[in-house]
Amino acid sequence: MTIRLLLADDHPVVRAGLRAVLETEPDLVIVAEAATAEEAVDLAGRGDVDVVLMDLRFKDGMTGAEATAAITARPGAPRVLVVTTYDTDADTLPAIEAGATGYLLKDAPPEDLAAAVRTAAAGHTTLAPAVANRLVHRLRTPGTTLTRREAEVLALVADGLSNQAIGSRLHLTEGTVKSHLARVYTKLDVGSRTAAIAAATDLGILRRRG
Repeated sequence: MTIRLLLADDHPVVRAGLRAVLETEPDLVIVAEAATAEEAVDLAGRGDVDVVLMDLRFKDGMTGAEATAAITARPGAPRVLVVTTYDTDADTLPAIEAGATGYLLKDAPPEDLAAAVRTAAAGHTTLAPAVANRLVHRLRTPGTTLTRREAEVLALVADGLSNQAIGSRLHLTEGTVKSHLARVYTKLDVGSRTAAIAAATDLGILRRRG
């Protein structure tokens, strides 16, 4: 059986690399490419795609997680396999909750990528080891891990946004943002925004700043 693929990534070089790897497989065929998340949603809805390989971050517009949610919400939707460089909770949780079937990092060996595509097409899950380990840790220690919303709030804190700006971005009241941050401080055993960012970065909840 031939598996039809859509490559969604805003970097042409990345799309070309994925194409070069996947087209060597006799059962995989790339039927479309998308440079934006919105384009990916449109192309995925046309009915001739089995698996979407989705990046998480695009220059403008929707995120990969938002596109994943839009794609998987439709009846008979293709599977979405996230292929990205980001493995923090702030990235993985929204994508998985949006309905991604698998989550792979771009440094995965070519054979792992092809295998993950086939697994996704069959409706099963493949997770990068780092992501799987962190999800297992979350399940084992639910009282000390951040929720998706808490991770989102802390990621915006790391971006330098004020509580008011975070509330506006996430459609929350400023008081709700403060409540989320208070729980973050408790879970991470810290007393300030700076300490929370440092602790979350060390734990892999936030990505390291370049």
